[in-house]
Amino acid sequence: MASRRHLAATFLPLASMYGVKLHKARHGALWRYVTLWSYAVKLPKARHGANAQRQDIYRSLLQQSSDGKLKKGSISDLAAQYGVSTGTVSRIWHLAKLQAYNGSTIDVSSKMPKVVGRKRLQIDLNQVSQIPLRRRTNIRSIAKSLSVSKSTLHRRIKEGALGPYTNAIKPDLTHANKKSRLEFCLSMVTRPSLSSNPTFYDMFNVIHIDEKWFYMSKSSKQYYLLPGEDEPLRTCKSKKFITKVMFLAAVARPRFDALGNEVFSGKIGIFPLTKMEPAKRSSKNRVAGTLETKPILSVTKEITRSWLIEKVLPAIRAKWPWDHTGPIFIQQDNAKPHIDVNDIEFLEASSRDGFDIRLCFQPPNSPDLNVLDLGFFRTIQSLQEQEVLSTIDELVSDVQTSFDRMQSHEINNVFLTLQTCMKEIINVRGGNNYRVPHIGKGRLERQGNLPIQIECDENMLDEAVSYLLQ
Repeated sequence: MASRRHLAATFLPLASMYGVKLHKARHGALWRYVTLWSYAVKLPKARHGANAQRQDIYRSLLQQSSDGKLKKGSISDLAAQYGVSTGTVSRIWHLAKLQAYNGSTIDVSSKMPKVVGRKRLQIDLNQVSQIPLRRRTNIRSIAKSLSVSKSTLHRRIKEGALGPYTNAIKPDLTHANKKSRLEFCLSMVTRPSLSSNPTFYDMFNVIHIDEKWFYMSKSSKQYYLLPGEDEPLRTCKSKKFITKVMFLAAVARPRFDALGNEVFSGKIGIFPLTKMEPAKRSSKNRVAGTLETKPILSVTKEITRSWLIEKVLPAIRAKWPWDHTGPIFIQQDNAKPHIDVNDIEFLEASSRDGFDIRLCFQPPNSPDLNVLDLGFFRTIQSLQEQEVLSTIDELVSDVQTSFDRMQSHEINNVFLTLQTCMKEIINVRGGNNYRVPHIGKGRLERQGNLPIQIECDENMLDEAVSYLLQ
């Protein structure tokens, strides 16, 4: 699209063709007509020219020059060709000649971006670290503390100068808790041979179990809508009493053959803590006496024992790899409804059919030492929340479907993350003041270099043992 000046240059021959005498006044009038017409067709402004265009103009000037002098009419011809003013072409030529005379690099780029427009507001980011953390929870509060606008601060965030971080509250650990966490992590370290580095145990014979509430819906959900699109209407009798169901999940580490094919998925099962009760009254949906699924809202040791013996143990016997030998450990947390490791009924049931299944406890206040709390439940919940549910049966079915949809390589990645967390726990002497490390498991898996066990630094292990002996 031509510029306004180029459009005027196009109109001049037409005016001459029709016998219009272009006196100064009439030329001005013609220019006003041309300007109004250019605004009507919304021509872009090209007053200064893009830098690439200015370079092209300079190269064309060089081609039409001889011994540093231009041919007559070169400037006006190039101005009409590129749709810029003759003054712009002339300034490009004189600027290049001046730079050549001074021996500097020829640069005919426009200087206007450096001298026009709004100046960038400088923010001393060192001031951000001086702002209390309680005042750094939203953009409005930080902007007020820095005395800048929210839009300016938001641009710095988009540039990466500042970034949001999600901070989750962690259990308050006593000295005894830290010691037990450190001892637990050290007990998982093994040395395959004297010449090899110490690594974490592969954990192929450990089953992690835990319970979690899954809700029918959330009190607040985020949607991405088109402009003018109506937001969904979600209703509930009370936000404090959204229907929920507790599930008992059991997972082990998956196994793959030498070619990477799945041999064992690691998914033992996820079992809803529900019961069937007859309806007390008739309604538009069912008559009185119809069996309905009801959640068990109070879980006791008896219920936990029953679910372990009647659901978890049969699932282990049915799905566990047939070539495995040795004991199988079921790791649980220290919740009150969990049974003791020496529970007589469980020991009798776990020793049947040639299996040796044992219970063990993880350290107190240590959800980061259970793969379910570490990332498994979060993945299932994100899949489950993508559905619209209205009954408990739909919630149970959807959670079980989400459990089945989870890929085995994702479970294996969580077990590797557990080992990296154990390494960090040893490094911080049993504390939980660390960030979950990332080793690029997806990239390593694509390259075929994903490890089975995470290595440990021997000096770090020696320092941890010395700390325990103090």
